Amino acid sequence: MEGEIKNFIMVWASALLLLWYCHIVVLAITAPIYLQKDHVHPKMVMLLYCVYLYIGLELVLAVVAAFARAGLRLELEPQFHEPYLATSLQDFWGRRWNLMVTSILHPTVYNPVMSISSRLIGRKWAALPGVLASFLVSGIMHEIIFYNIGRKKPTWELTCFFFLHGISLAIEIVIKKAFNGKWQPATVVSRLLTLAFVVVTAMWLFMPPVLYAEFDVMTRRECIAFVNFVKDIITTDSRFKSFITVTEG
Repeated sequence: MEGEIKNFIMVWASALLLLWYCHIVVLAITAPIYLQKDHVHPKMVMLLYCVYLYIGLELVLAVVAAFARAGLRLELEPQFHEPYLATSLQDFWGRRWNLMVTSILHPTVYNPVMSISSRLIGRKWAALPGVLASFLVSGIMHEIIFYNIGRKKPTWELTCFFFLHGISLAIEIVIKKAFNGKWQPATVVSRLLTLAFVVVTAMWLFMPPVLYAEFDVMTRRECIAFVNFVKDIITTDSRFKSFITVTEG
């Protein structure tokens, strides 16, 4: 029994350790701004939502991975790999952001479309239709997810966001093929340009549907309910009481 309690505590300890120092610093700095959002420029509030979206997704997935590791003995692959360090859209979407979705879309959409396109337009440019199809499917799936959560009529801004990124990534591929690796901007410049493009387009097309569906309100409500649930477990479960007694003793 005591081993189970210790195991549960270790899960939460692991989850808390995943609250990286940089994330805590960012939240500590921006929280006062968010609390005064009625007096802050809407664009700044939108930027904060982008930051919170990334931190929230990463921490939630980290907690899920910690539970899977402790409870199921499964080692889940990280879903984010420092996306703010991406040097291109290919790098961002293919190797750094929400890698589970990438691993799903690649064999189910990208590869089949690329296979068909290679017979129609040749292998050199076959990747372009595959990229566009993958982002279009991703956009539609996000519309469906948002509708099922918020139950509000789709605005199709999400589809526009992902298709815009698909077109931009396709243009990026064409430019890279044209230069054939002979020229590329400095790493710092490419990182700044990539991050700026992702953030600006997200503020323009992705975050408005998030606010429209009232995700921020629902997330805040669910977080408060979850915290209260954990508090109730800790204060009422006899196993925790005995573990706390043993620890204090």
